[in-house]
Amino acid sequence: MSEATISPKNQIVIPLEARKALHVKAGDKILVTVIGDKVIVLEKPKSWSAAIRALPRTKYPTDYLKNERADWD
Repeated sequence: MSEATISPKNQIVIPLEARKALHVKAGDKILVTVIGDKVIVLEKPKSWSAAIRALPRTKYPTDYLKNERADWD
């Protein structure tokens, strides 16, 4: 685990280990999201259409909604 320090200007340097894992270099954009008390840093996709291309075409597996609705009864 790497450590980073917040500067007086509220800036941090992303440790080399993390930059290599994210495949980012100087000038690249990253995404930072806060979920509860956790902060998640992600590489910003070069192309959003390419990034979502691998996502499933349907939201739910076959019969998922049917089974869920059956459980409501």
